[in-house]
Amino acid sequence: MRSFSFIFKQFSRSVLLIVGFAFLGLSAAYAQTDAAKGETIFKSKCTACHKIDQIMTGPALGPQLTEETDDKYLIKWIQNNQALIAAKNPKALAIFNKFEQKAMTTFTDLSDADVSNVITYIRADWKTIQDAKNNPANNAGAVKAEEGPSGLVIWGLVGVIVIAFIVILVLNKVVGTLERLLLKNKDLVIEEEAIAVDEHGVAVDKNVLLKKILKNKKLVFFILLCGTIAMGSWGWVSLWNTNVHTGYQPVQPIKYSHELHAGTMKIDCQYCHSGAYKSKNASIPSLNVCMNCHKVVKTESPEIHKIYDALGYDPKTQKYDSTAAKPIQWVRIHNLPDLAYFNHSQHVKVGGIKCQTCHGPIQTMKEVYQYSPLTMKWCIQCHKRTEVNGKGNAYYDSILAAHDKIKKGEKVTAAVLGGIECGKCHY
Repeated sequence: MRSFSFIFKQFSRSVLLIVGFAFLGLSAAYAQTDAAKGETIFKSKCTACHKIDQIMTGPALGPQLTEETDDKYLIKWIQNNQALIAAKNPKALAIFNKFEQKAMTTFTDLSDADVSNVITYIRADWKTIQDAKNNPANNAGAVKAEEGPSGLVIWGLVGVIVIAFIVILVLNKVVGTLERLLLKNKDLVIEEEAIAVDEHGVAVDKNVLLKKILKNKKLVFFILLCGTIAMGSWGWVSLWNTNVHTGYQPVQPIKYSHELHAGTMKIDCQYCHSGAYKSKNASIPSLNVCMNCHKVVKTESPEIHKIYDALGYDPKTQKYDSTAAKPIQWVRIHNLPDLAYFNHSQHVKVGGIKCQTCHGPIQTMKEVYQYSPLTMKWCIQCHKRTEVNGKGNAYYDSILAAHDKIKKGEKVTAAVLGGIECGKCHY
């Protein structure tokens, strides 16, 4: 009875421990979801003036939100800071005066939950940045694309085949030796000993070894089987990878380093590729976007002068000559076939997908290359494992509303289901 009681106590502790870990895991998952929503809102509304770890037009938000812990006040400030200033709120007036009475944009369209998600994202990202600085070795890289079998698995299979081949040879040798012993005991002539040799003991027939191998049916079958598997695998892989350009890395007319800009400088992807959030194409940034910085930064660089030449810009007079302007011939890297339709905004804005999910660790690339295979299989696998979060999403809200109308027998047109969106026909 005492042993039963002891076992029951141990079992109870184990169950409680598992439940505790599960609760923590669920809490972390929900926090991550909130942070993901906040990241989407932050990139669309805040990056024009703010960075998390650097001062721009506004202050670095990471340290600010770490010092300020009153989330209710922060929500009111972000939604309508002008109302707080007009109401003579002490905190609001202190911030307003600290930053030389520069007015901050109001975001009355954001709900309390939206602002709370943004705050969660900023604090989580600031913590990640601080952890990376304190523990560089633990700084995780970008999300990796789904890969096939590892090199270890492939070489393991090759090793198994080699070992099997050696085992067959050894077994054949043993079988041959046993056959010789049996034949000698019965005073019979051994076929191998009857081979004609010259006075030096060298076989007269030069193909004797080949004939011995061909007579071994098991060995011949094994060699043919391995050859068939090897040739079939090679043919399958070659056909499967036809027109797949993973690793494609063309030379561009200007040496632009994503490692420097997106990695070291932490410039948000959508600062340059603004189309990714609002259109089908991510778009190549205009050279005027480059000039926002490089009108005064690195003006001595030969690569920057290529931008000046393309714009017809004279850095000495700081004037543009439109007659001397010419486009830069960028080489496209990621290219889908015409039969495939891909919309960046649908994935980035609605799905909340990070650029690294498809483009790999772009912040570590000195020269950009195609990281993912971009095949149908690769896209389908991503769609199978990506969970759709329809809560608070205007698109899914409209779908649910349409379904409710259908249940009630009310009229539902194609326009209600997005049938008049430009991208439905013009892509």
